[in-house]
Amino acid sequence: MGERGLGTSWTAAEIRQQPSVWPRVAEAVEQARVEVDGLVGAALADARTRVVLTGAGTSAFIGEVVAPAVARHLGRPVEAIATTEVVADPQGAVVDDRPVLLVSFARSGNSPESLAAAELLHRLAPGLRHLVITCDPQGQLARRWSGAEDAVVLALPDETNDRGFAMTSSFTGMALAALLAFGVDVDVEALARQGSAVLDEAAERASAIAGAKPARLVYLGSGPLRGLAREAALKCLELTRGEVVGLAESSLGFRHGPKSVLDDRTIAIVFLSPDPYSRSYDVDIARELVQSLGADRVVVVGEADSAECGGAQVWPVGGGFSSPSVWALVAVITAQATALACSLALDLTPDNPFPGGEVNRVVQGVVIHEFPEEVS
Repeated sequence: MGERGLGTSWTAAEIRQQPSVWPRVAEAVEQARVEVDGLVGAALADARTRVVLTGAGTSAFIGEVVAPAVARHLGRPVEAIATTEVVADPQGAVVDDRPVLLVSFARSGNSPESLAAAELLHRLAPGLRHLVITCDPQGQLARRWSGAEDAVVLALPDETNDRGFAMTSSFTGMALAALLAFGVDVDVEALARQGSAVLDEAAERASAIAGAKPARLVYLGSGPLRGLAREAALKCLELTRGEVVGLAESSLGFRHGPKSVLDDRTIAIVFLSPDPYSRSYDVDIARELVQSLGADRVVVVGEADSAECGGAQVWPVGGGFSSPSVWALVAVITAQATALACSLALDLTPDNPFPGGEVNRVVQGVVIHEFPEEVS
């Protein structure tokens, strides 16, 4: 993705740098390996321990993407619960006396919900252990939990602390860190190679999508790729200032009402799962979308033959990764590049799409209300 294709903004640079940053993320995890393994090992020694992954916005979608891979690796359930849900309904997040291993994802660690969610769970969940994965070791969340009992702060390389408005390197960096922290097998060198391969074509392919002037981008995926679809739709909304509406759903769930969004200014993008079983449902919806929208308005991201998907456009993303959660770290580059291309096509400033401050890099306007000491 050359500078000429998608510009010289911080956002463009932070999309491009991801393959070179991932090995440094792996190094950061290894440097903290003794502390991380000690915390995780102590937590998982109790078979009753709940593993909860939390964050807000893009950081919440990290949990949705990586939870299935971590659960499969650990052989136990892993829950992704957004900080915004924890803060609004703490009793919905803590429903019994089981201990909790909390994993907080935070680019800056300065969002009010990130801070409040951790405090609430520390108060309500017995035996809480806390792993903070952050891109800013000087952020409020990192400073609050550094040195705290039963807590480890895993700070990622400075490059992951995106300067642009939207999270790009921070998303893939924290997701990779979580997978590695829990011992999920990731070939980081292969990941970087595939990321670079996708970037080589990203400007041309993303600009072609933006050139069709979509009013709506629909992203679909199965399993952990539903979380990827949610992140992709959010990138579209953020970088286009909502002028291109992004919608996300699972490949099977889309027929249950959300399909109503389709019109002649919609482009649908389907993430094809590396898992053969899940992939069959992704292919089915791609074929159906071609019938509804036409082949030129449906894009499948993954390894596929166009004819297999009803003639849909193919954005090839390979890699040989058996885990959809790992593959998602490469596939998300297609969505990041597309959102950036759409932003530029609308003559927006991707590093600051909301100059009036209607939406902010670190959320503002949140009032954290006191949770009562005694609740029924």
